[in-house]
Amino acid sequence: MDGTTSQRDRSLELDVARAKGGDRHALESVVRAVQKDIYGVALRFLWHPEDAEDATQEILIRVIAGLGGFRGDSNFRTWVYRVACNALLTMRRKRMEQQVTLEEFGDDLARGLSDDPLRVENDVDEGLLLEEVKIGCTTAMLLCLDRDHRLAYILGEIVELRHREAAEVLEIAPATFRKRLSRARASIAAFMTSRCGLVNPGNACRCRRRVATAVALGRVDPASLLFATSLEQAKRFPQVLSKIRQLEETSRAAALYRSHPDPQPSEAFVSWLRGVLDELADARVQPGRT
Repeated sequence: MDGTTSQRDRSLELDVARAKGGDRHALESVVRAVQKDIYGVALRFLWHPEDAEDATQEILIRVIAGLGGFRGDSNFRTWVYRVACNALLTMRRKRMEQQVTLEEFGDDLARGLSDDPLRVENDVDEGLLLEEVKIGCTTAMLLCLDRDHRLAYILGEIVELRHREAAEVLEIAPATFRKRLSRARASIAAFMTSRCGLVNPGNACRCRRRVATAVALGRVDPASLLFATSLEQAKRFPQVLSKIRQLEETSRAAALYRSHPDPQPSEAFVSWLRGVLDELADARVQPGRT
């Protein structure tokens, strides 16, 4: 843990203590500090932003409701991740969790390659379409893992929690977490090395060759992109990819996931969060305190 992270966590712990005492502004700070962490895990776990936002709403309510019972036996973020993972593991299956194997996913990719010229419609920049396909496709690969291995990969490889902390989050032994992460890492790395042109330039699959099929099948809507929100980020990706390809093959897949922009919830979610903070914070504030 670097100095910046330690300082951030210390500040959060102070806000938690004040929020438990009824400080409205501290409660707002706590919720805003962890909502991006929760949403990031939920989006990678569920794929679709709407499902991730629904899950994040439920998890944040659990965090706020359980704040009084947080005893400080663990780091607060660790506790929040535990609340989030417990919720994700027990919720009903969402629209994208179809139990497709990596082999079946690879066959689908191979059938959907096109060398037709990329047609950009609805005034959408070509770079954004490529970014949409890249993020959507690589995130969908995670859904080919079962829930336990998916969470192990997200926490260990993408969020980069230490193994002992991730095991604490999932309430399993560190050795069990390491085994799950190792299996998940091997599956994703092997798949991308053999199939994905981003990780291995020798592979036939290219985001550019997937766009036409993705649009035709309704998996990408040029008028309403789910993942690609920053043209600047999209334009920087070729330079990022060049650095990723300089890594060992076994490290490229995780580096590719970590290169994705930080997931940002919609304006509707932000408005919901603001309303919840107003209602719940007011209910927790003691008379005469702010």
